Amino acid sequence: MNQTIDQYAAGAPGVEAPPRIAARTERFLDDPRKKSPLVAAILSAMPGLGQVYVGYYQQGFIHIAAIAGMIALIATDSIDRDLQGPLGFFMAFTWLYNVIDAARRASLYNQALSGLRPMDLPEDAKGPRRMGSFGGGVVLIGAGLVLFGHTMFGMSLAWVADWWPMALVGLGAWLVYQDRQAKSAGSGRAAGTSDVGAQ
Repeated sequence: MNQTIDQYAAGAPGVEAPPRIAARTERFLDDPRKKSPLVAAILSAMPGLGQVYVGYYQQGFIHIAAIAGMIALIATDSIDRDLQGPLGFFMAFTWLYNVIDAARRASLYNQALSGLRPMDLPEDAKGPRRMGSFGGGVVLIGAGLVLFGHTMFGMSLAWVADWWPMALVGLGAWLVYQDRQAKSAGSGRAAGTSDVGAQ
């Protein structure tokens, strides 16, 4: 049986899918949860929307924040003219990466649904998380309060033009924190596994 599965996975001619895999594939074809990689790529013409379509909300908001920040930098002449060209190329790269990433996430999501996943997924692509985001909630509450102060009490927003780069600093610090948390959790799991093996 295992040899047949290996031959089917390798694409050997004349080898049909084992009944278990064939039934799983048939169920997947009618699964309403599957996502279209083409639709995800098209939606990503608006950066981040393809990731949101698949269910990766955090990655979608990171993409739109990064590209919107680069557009603002170029449009407001807040950086040297010599740096605007490289920043424009980096923005184009990020935009195209965002399209490819959305289609890739949709494809990996579908493979995970069908159980045909051929390899271990990257940590951030294992599946969309169905939970809230503390950092995102704090940012939205803060932005809402600032805008409410402007619309209700006429509070000036002129300071935003000087202080908005701090949002990038905050985003970078949060990403570094998330990376350190993931690495410490991974090392903790590895240590636990080695302890169990030693016993």
